[in-house]
Amino acid sequence: MIRENINRVQERIAAACERAGRQPLSVTLVAVSKTFPAEKVREAYECGLRRFGENRVQEAEGKVAELRDLGIEWHLVGHLQSNKAGKAAEIFQFIESLDALKPAEKLNQARESSGEPLLVLLQVDLGREETKFGIPREDVLDLARRVSELPRLRIRGLMTMPPYSEDPEQARPYFRSLRELAESISRQKLSNVSMEVLSMGMSHDFEVAIEEGSTMVRVGTAIFGSRSAR
Repeated sequence: MIRENINRVQERIAAACERAGRQPLSVTLVAVSKTFPAEKVREAYECGLRRFGENRVQEAEGKVAELRDLGIEWHLVGHLQSNKAGKAAEIFQFIESLDALKPAEKLNQARESSGEPLLVLLQVDLGREETKFGIPREDVLDLARRVSELPRLRIRGLMTMPPYSEDPEQARPYFRSLRELAESISRQKLSNVSMEVLSMGMSHDFEVAIEEGSTMVRVGTAIFGSRSAR
């Protein structure tokens, strides 16, 4: 089942890229494995996936330990609390959900003994929903400047989660807005900052995101199936 699902997702990515005049390899697939057991991650890995996203540091810690024999690049896609930043810096290679200076400083401190800088994305709140995290659009450049001064972090782009709608087209303005924001920040030419990654689009709307410039899609349900309520 997982292999068939991955094939369908990759076909959808390729079709969206063709419509946008892009190469399928320009889009990175992150399989969001939150709530699914390690054996499901291993099965997806055996089907060729190498990047997996988790929402909670505590849940991810156990999976990372159990799957240490695999060459997985782990992404934190859920909200990062300051008190979890130290552990997050140990187990993740990519933090997609940085939205404040304090956890950034804790990430930087935790990586001081590591040889590799930690890759991060700034999560932008474009929908201004109370139930979602992220930086208001008008504050993103200021945070980017502050984080750029932390030597163990490297900003690689932006992430967003638009308001959910059954109609994927409703997300298009948010995806376009994130791309335009990334272009604006890129023109500032900040040290340790690039805007090469736009993480936007999930199982139901990633085709629209790709058409608007997404370079990284976070897909869970379309790969692993529906999640149990938690």
